[in-house]
Amino acid sequence: MSEFPASGANGPQGATSYGSQAPPDATSPQYYDRPVAVRGPESLGGLLLILAGIAAAVSLLLDWLRDDDVSGWGLLRNAFDALGDAFSSGLWQPLAILLGGGVLFVLGLLMWLPARSHRFLGVLALLVSAAVIAGVLVPLADADWDLGFFGPGFWCAIAVAVLGLLGSLKALLSRPKTR
Repeated sequence: MSEFPASGANGPQGATSYGSQAPPDATSPQYYDRPVAVRGPESLGGLLLILAGIAAAVSLLLDWLRDDDVSGWGLLRNAFDALGDAFSSGLWQPLAILLGGGVLFVLGLLMWLPARSHRFLGVLALLVSAAVIAGVLVPLADADWDLGFFGPGFWCAIAVAVLGLLGSLKALLSRPKTR
């Protein structure tokens, strides 16, 4: 006969290399009962900020005042030419709106990158949006809130402020996605 027992090839049935006892340390993974943050994009907030940047780019081509033939590009060139006197001449408003729109565009692109949370980018976008909102509200207050005074370029500037505010708040207030 064979030298192995009849119940199994290596020993009694159900036996392991540890014998009939369980191994000293189980190799099963540890599971946590709390959710884990998942890396992902901030789609809506990023889209709103990208649209704010596009609105700023469109406002470069359009006239900002109804009765004056000055485009956003002309205002931006004048603001860079008189950079030292931008605050006293009032050219800081188009500068803040147009450059802020460019920064919001870049922040919107960064929000499409996967991350656990986009709150830091949301805070940065909110600060930039605050400067853009100030750049929109000051000329509106100077015109006694008469929207008929402004042309389509300034309407795009208003869109930059609104879209920037909504996109930054969406990124700032969104909780991390968990599984």
